[in-house]
Amino acid sequence: MIGMLRMRVTMTNTRSVGRDRASRLCYGLTRPVLLLSAVLPLTVSGIPAQTIRLGEELEQTVRARVDNGHNVGIVVGVVDEQGSRYYSYGETSYGNSTLPDENSVFEIGSITKVFTATLLADMVRRGEVRLDDRIEQYLPDGVIAPTRGGASITLLDLATHTSGLPRIPSNFQPADPSNPYADYTTQQMYEFLSGYSLQRDIGERYEYSNYGAGLLGNLLANAAGSSYPDLIEQRVVTVLGMDDTAIELSSDMRARLAYGHLDTTRVANWDILALAGAGALRSTAADMLTFLAANLGLVDTPIRLALNDTHAPRKQTNSPATQVGLGWHIRKGENGETVWHNGGTGGYRSFAGFVRGGSAGVVVLTNSNRSADDIGFHLLDPSAPLQPVQVKAIVERAVLERYVGLYELTPTIVFDVRLEDSQLKVQLTGQGRFPIYAQSETEFFYTIVDAQITFEVDETGKVTALVLHQGGLEQRARRR
Repeated sequence: MIGMLRMRVTMTNTRSVGRDRASRLCYGLTRPVLLLSAVLPLTVSGIPAQTIRLGEELEQTVRARVDNGHNVGIVVGVVDEQGSRYYSYGETSYGNSTLPDENSVFEIGSITKVFTATLLADMVRRGEVRLDDRIEQYLPDGVIAPTRGGASITLLDLATHTSGLPRIPSNFQPADPSNPYADYTTQQMYEFLSGYSLQRDIGERYEYSNYGAGLLGNLLANAAGSSYPDLIEQRVVTVLGMDDTAIELSSDMRARLAYGHLDTTRVANWDILALAGAGALRSTAADMLTFLAANLGLVDTPIRLALNDTHAPRKQTNSPATQVGLGWHIRKGENGETVWHNGGTGGYRSFAGFVRGGSAGVVVLTNSNRSADDIGFHLLDPSAPLQPVQVKAIVERAVLERYVGLYELTPTIVFDVRLEDSQLKVQLTGQGRFPIYAQSETEFFYTIVDAQITFEVDETGKVTALVLHQGGLEQRARRR
């Protein structure tokens, strides 16, 4: 029995709203799910939603991440034979005291790739395409697909990240870094493809590619004579009754949007157009549990067989413990094989997964740029560790004032440390200014990235340097 099935369920409604970022245990019933097949509509009863307790350790972890500035809001959802259950904590926008819940809308980023792969599997089942089809079959006239050693890239290669195409195309140069994909066009996507020379043999190795997944979505739309947004809506989203999953936000979805954040600063939503198949979808925890329930076979759907086709391991990744199916990754653990994908856009992180051959799935959504994947993995496999949470310490203003100044890493690269409204903020040359939080009087941490700063103080109490700890490296910058 996997970890989530051991969680205690309660029907108590607990709510505490305030500036301390309230938590809520969601309760009530979901709407019945209307499943539409290509021939006849099929109505399936919805799975009831209940309150959930994650267990003391997990609840403390969720609360600590919000209370210590790592995440603004977190929604956790679990589905199994007993139904759908949720736990949420934090805010939909920093400082607004509004709790996220199962109907709050988040960007799910690269989990979109699983929907694109589901579309591929469905089109294969319909006989519209084949996995071993060469991609040039679905390219417009004049667009050239690169080959190597006499081999051609196939749809399967794109779906398993083994095409040899890079993560991001070299002609990706956003005019607005806060919304980087908004101005990347289909023409640019095709121009890159026509001019690219593969650096390794097709199928030689796994190399995660946003470009490849976006191209796959485009090619499937070409094969169907449609657009990707219309096709994903008609073939997957509508069929599963996922009313709150879309690329373009409806007015109702926008009203329930959990705003993305970089640290505590609200950031723009991303508009992913030409590469939509790689990460353009927005969704809710409730809709994502509907998707997971369909993948688990907890409800019968017209695309059940296509969903099953996406789960089978197809290729080895760069990790010995992880393989890739169609879109999904499959990780071996003590509790079996975890089928999963995560996502990240400018101000959001997401996780969705289930145990292959099991009956329970998990979604974790946060409107922050800090991952909560470990919560999802731990719920599916208790042997998967939770990441430690750095806890804020209270440091007197007089101590913080000692650290204000310039710290030279090189003559041209300098840390500029300032105190703004009792908050230390650090700017490295050429980058933005971000807050750091105290763990002790001399040790501080970022929440936007996994990095820490230690201030060096001599025997007289004079601050002489700072040390940046990041990625296993230590870089010392002396004080000017």
